[in-house]
Amino acid sequence: MNTHYRTVVLSDVHLGSKWSKTREATGFLKNNTCETLILCGDIIDGWAIMRGRKMKWRRRHTNFIKALLDISHTTRIVYVRGNHDDFLDRITPVNFLNMSIVRDFVYESGGRRYFVLHGDVFDHVTSNMKWLAKLGDLGYSVLLWGNGIYNRRRARKGKPYFSLAREVKKKVKASVSYVGDFERHLVDIARCRECDGVICGHIHHPEVRNVEGILYLNAGDWIESLSALTEDFDGNWKIYRTEEDK
Repeated sequence: MNTHYRTVVLSDVHLGSKWSKTREATGFLKNNTCETLILCGDIIDGWAIMRGRKMKWRRRHTNFIKALLDISHTTRIVYVRGNHDDFLDRITPVNFLNMSIVRDFVYESGGRRYFVLHGDVFDHVTSNMKWLAKLGDLGYSVLLWGNGIYNRRRARKGKPYFSLAREVKKKVKASVSYVGDFERHLVDIARCRECDGVICGHIHHPEVRNVEGILYLNAGDWIESLSALTEDFDGNWKIYRTEEDK
């Protein structure tokens, strides 16, 4: 059943990466409509496309772009540049048809102001030592590769999908600490911009919660979490998860 929202936020689809669950993301767009769609960074994975021959642009990635073009006639779309799609720096800000591409912006909805950004400004390594960030990205790819092997074995035994990569990150103390610092830093940025909340992505960890009086909203990703943020017409925010992830 199609659901219509005031706002939908998608982040970290990573088109061009072999790990991207693009079919599921496209299915979400076709089954859910909204007044405003915010693409909160890393929608296209330029790093993966440039990295090697195995990271090819597939038809399913093109289908996602087609789905965006289809809904752009009736939906305002704002594409926020992330670190993996930093090639967009050459053209931002730009507006065409019913779509805009920006680095960040203030979004007003339901009587609240939200500062919207991808979130990589928090990551000093990503911002200032790109070669080291790409090395870390390669390590993450290895973790996802192991995740694929693990789930193929589970599938043969008739067991449901389980994100081993996500569980590993949950149990690593440094990862948990990073998430907490990330949230507090972005909340501080929103407060400085005199906003009531912050909307972001980047860390592949969906969340809706109040942090020190500021509403912190993270859309998650379409690699592990398969999640999105939705806002109804009463201003209530929720995390949407695919049936598989539920």
